[in-house]
Amino acid sequence: MPFQNREQAAHLLAKKLANYKGQTPLVLAIPRGAVPMAKIIADALGGELDVVLVRKLRAPGYPELAIGSVDEIGHIYLAEHARDFGIQDEHDKYLEEEKQVQMETLRRRRRLYTPVRPPINPAHRIVVVVDDGIATGSTMIAALRAVRANNPARLIVATAVAPPEALQRIAKEADEVVCLEVPPVFYAIGDFFEDFSQVSDEEVVKTLRQSNSKSADAVIL
Repeated sequence: MPFQNREQAAHLLAKKLANYKGQTPLVLAIPRGAVPMAKIIADALGGELDVVLVRKLRAPGYPELAIGSVDEIGHIYLAEHARDFGIQDEHDKYLEEEKQVQMETLRRRRRLYTPVRPPINPAHRIVVVVDDGIATGSTMIAALRAVRANNPARLIVATAVAPPEALQRIAKEADEVVCLEVPPVFYAIGDFFEDFSQVSDEEVVKTLRQSNSKSADAVIL
């Protein structure tokens, strides 16, 4: 059954993650759509909110199709089907150019989203990585590998919907996967939401600022 919107999906995920309430988990959203969801989850669990920045690498001639992804540091995850487009490894000329395009977007978003502080350190913490939905899994895998490099105590994926084959790949990278819907037939994430309106950069910045203010108030108190 489709979700009404991201908010409803987030509340359902928060219930599934209730065991982590009171353990101050770090809830990391993959922008932009997952940010309002991650805030709901972080608030419900008494956690902190931040973003993990990754971008999909687009297939040559098919910009909607991901052949992999890249994180802020420049680490690449390359999907197996990248070979179908003649891309054998990370040194491919097209892939290097695409990587630079996406990394510039990541740098712009980091400057916009958290201009006055560095990313929150996930080391030795329970970390929940949130996305509104997963298609190929490439972006989520890049996010998980970026977080795993910082030695979290436990690494959890939370998403509303994903196809079974993508979840199988993701399960190898995470300690736990929470997914509300695993449809056998999957075309697009938006098919499973009645309202799948785009989330703007302005909304992301506002959400992160609100969360930062709450964290600062908690420290002062």
